[in-house]
Amino acid sequence: MRILIVHTSSIPVLLYGGIERVIWSLGKELTRLGHEVTYLVKPDSRCDFARVIGIDKRKRIVDQIPDDVDVVHFHFTPPHLCELKKPYVITVHGNCHHMMPFDRNSIFVSRNHASRFGSECFVYNGLDWSEYTRPDLSLERTYYHFLGDASWKVKNVRGAIEIVKRTKCQTLRVIGGYRLNFRMGFRLTLTRRVKFLGFLGGEAKDKVLNGSKGLIFPVIWHEPFGLSIIESLYFGCPVFGTPYGSLSELVNEDVGFLSRSKSELARAIEECRFDPLRCHEYAATVFNSRRMALDYIEKYKAVMDGQYLNPQNPRMRSLEDATLLPLTE
Repeated sequence: MRILIVHTSSIPVLLYGGIERVIWSLGKELTRLGHEVTYLVKPDSRCDFARVIGIDKRKRIVDQIPDDVDVVHFHFTPPHLCELKKPYVITVHGNCHHMMPFDRNSIFVSRNHASRFGSECFVYNGLDWSEYTRPDLSLERTYYHFLGDASWKVKNVRGAIEIVKRTKCQTLRVIGGYRLNFRMGFRLTLTRRVKFLGFLGGEAKDKVLNGSKGLIFPVIWHEPFGLSIIESLYFGCPVFGTPYGSLSELVNEDVGFLSRSKSELARAIEECRFDPLRCHEYAATVFNSRRMALDYIEKYKAVMDGQYLNPQNPRMRSLEDATLLPLTE
C-alpha cells in the first residue's frame, strides 16, 4: 500500500509536538510493515525512511497530492476536500468550539473523544518506543513531574502546583513551561518546591521522566488523548489527574488515580504505591506504534473499498464540552 501522510508542520520533532511525534512513529511503523510512505509536510522536514514532499504554500493542498499514492491520511481537514480523487482518512486530534459537521472519514484518538462527536471511530495514538531511552525502573524516584505546554490554560499547570503544595514535602518538575510566563498574562511562580525545566526532548526529557514518582496532570478540559500520559507511563510513572476526556479511559486503577478534588489528588500522591513495572508494561503493550499502524491500516482498507468510516457526519454533541471543567478543593 502506498500511503501519503499530510500535516502542516515539520518532521522530525525535537521538543514539543504531539501530532508530529505520532505521524513520525506511524510512518516508520508502516514502512516496517512493508508499506510505502510519503510525507507531505513543511519543506524543512527530513526523513530517512520515507519520501518527503514539501508543502507549497502557493498551492491548494488537494492539488499537491501525488498521483502515485493509494490512500491519503490527513491530520487536519484541508479545504476543497470534495475535489480530491483519492481515498482518504482524517485524524481529528483536538477539540473544537463549534457544532459544524466533520467529514465522514474522520477518525478520533480515543473512545471518549469519538463519543463526544457522536462517533465510534477511533484509533489510539501509539509511539515508537525504540526511539526512547530504555527505562531503568530500579532507580530511586524523588519528585513528581508535569508534562505539557504550561502556557495552555486547559493543561492546568497551576492546578498541578497547587496540588503539590498541599502535600507535606513533595516537589514538582515542570517540563513545558517557565517560572516567568507572559503568555498567560503575567505569572510568576515563587515556590521553591517547583522547578521549571522549559521544553525538553530526547534523552533530557527521558531522564527527567525516569526519575519521577508520577505525572501530575489535572487537566480542566476533555483531553482528547494525551501523549504525556503514555510517555510518563512508559517510564514507570503513574498518573494523577482529573477524570476528564480520555483520562478515565486510559488511566485504570493499576496505573493511576483520578479525582476532581485537589485534596484527594494530594492525598493519593502522598500514599503513592503504584508499581513502575506495571505502568511501563501497560504503555509498551497498549500504546505502541505497531498497534496504532495496524488499526489505521484497517481504516485505509475500508475507504479504499469505497466505505465511509462513519454512518453520518460527526459533530460535537454539546458546546459545554468546550468549556473549562472544575477542579475543586
